[in-house]
Amino acid sequence: MRYIDVHAHVFPDNVAPKVVSQLENYYKMHWLGNGLVSDLIASMDEAQIDRTVIFSTATKAAQVETINNYISGLCKECDRFIGFGTMHPDYPDIEKEISRFRELGLRGLKLHPDFQQFNIDDPEMYRIYKAVGSSMPILIHLGDENFDYSSPLRLAKVMDDIPELIFIGAHLGGYCRWQDAEKYLFGRRNLYLDVSSCFHKIPHSEGRRMIRLHGADRVLFASDYPAVRGANAIEDVLKMELTEDEKELIFHRNAEKLLGI
Repeated sequence: MRYIDVHAHVFPDNVAPKVVSQLENYYKMHWLGNGLVSDLIASMDEAQIDRTVIFSTATKAAQVETINNYISGLCKECDRFIGFGTMHPDYPDIEKEISRFRELGLRGLKLHPDFQQFNIDDPEMYRIYKAVGSSMPILIHLGDENFDYSSPLRLAKVMDDIPELIFIGAHLGGYCRWQDAEKYLFGRRNLYLDVSSCFHKIPHSEGRRMIRLHGADRVLFASDYPAVRGANAIEDVLKMELTEDEKELIFHRNAEKLLGI
C-alpha cells in the first residue's frame, strides 16, 4: 500500500516546543509528535508514508511571506514533502502573494479560521478564494467546540457562491460538528474530506458511515502531525474496516489525482 498524508504541520526548531505546548493546551490533549521536521520524517519512515503535505499557519499578516518561504524551502530540501502556502485576510497584496507562492512550487492553500480569527464566509475572504480559483485546493480547518468561525454552514455558503473552488475539509468536515458537516457539506463534488484527528472523538464505525455517505472517492488520508503520528493515523483508517478499494482510494489514489502526483 502507498500512503500519502495530506495534513501535517511543521515548525522551525526554535518555536516548535512553544507552539506544540500551546496547541496541546487549546485542544486539551497530549500530542504525539514534537513538530520538528526531523521528527515528521521519522514518523513518515516509521509508517512507510511516501509523501506528506506540509504547512504552517500565519496568525498575523506579517508572517505570510516568511512561512511561505520556509515551507517552500523544506520542499526543496526533501522531495517527499508537498507544500501548501498560507495567507491572512489582513495581508496587503493577496493576489500578488498567491501568485508568488505558486511560483515557489506550493501546491495548495491552508487556512485555519479559528486561529486566524476570520469567519469562512466573511466577504473579505472572497478576495482570497477568487485569487486561488480552481487552480489549487484549499485545505481548511472545519469545526470547533469554542468558536463559530469555522462552522460547516459557513463553508457551504462559500461553496454555493463560488462553486468552482476545490476544498479539503479537515477532520471529516467538522471537528466536533459532524452533524452540521453531514447536513450542509456531505455529497458536494468539489469537497474532499480528510480523516485527521477524528477518532478520539467518534467511533471508527461512525467514520466508516460518514465516508460512505460522502463518497470514498473524495476522502483523503491525513495524520494531523504532530497531533498524531503517521502509524497511528494509518491504524485508525484500518480500524474502520473499509473495503480494499476504499482503502486504496483514501490512502493514495485520491491524493494522487487531486495533487497531480
